[in-house]
Amino acid sequence: MSEVGGSGHWNEVYSTRREDGVSWFEDIPDLSLRLIDRSGIAPDAPFIDVGGGASRLVDRLLERGFTDVTVLDLSSRALDNAKSRLGDAASKAGWVVADVSAWRNDRTYGIWHDRAAFHFLTETAAREAYLATLRQAVAPGGFAIFGVFAPDGPATCSGLPVMRYDARQLAELLGPSFELLHQERHGHKTPWSVEQKFQFALFRRAG
Repeated sequence: MSEVGGSGHWNEVYSTRREDGVSWFEDIPDLSLRLIDRSGIAPDAPFIDVGGGASRLVDRLLERGFTDVTVLDLSSRALDNAKSRLGDAASKAGWVVADVSAWRNDRTYGIWHDRAAFHFLTETAAREAYLATLRQAVAPGGFAIFGVFAPDGPATCSGLPVMRYDARQLAELLGPSFELLHQERHGHKTPWSVEQKFQFALFRRAG
């Protein structure tokens, strides 16, 4: 039930490419930040960035005064790169090396953010395991934010197959305990100026 590619694939990616040499690089993750703002979550609420890798979202959250941020990724090298970039500020965040499809945790979060991991889960069993983890981890009244490839987005990423979704399909997968609050299509420009179609969605778990 592991994530597509495995840790070896992703450690190699983050060892051999520059930070801005991957298609998903964003200097400022504007849309994710807008959806976080839209949720109205307080900056002291527990926040987890699933598949966060070396994303700069954690930088921006710490700059905004978020005090309980966790970044989870399959790649230890990706997290090491992020911690190196942050320097002393890295100690203000939590770092978890894990396959989210197999990960279990004893705490809950006010926001679960995923811009990168879910669309790599091409096997039904892995998706079901991921969703079971999400349902355990998101607190009642908490939020889930997804950024996934849209139906007209790429069929592969980093040489691996991906799944593509619209907001309705995401809502069906999450089930009736999660209410779709907002959905937005997004054209992400890669560092080499190729547009990739994404679907973003903000959900709230029933209280």
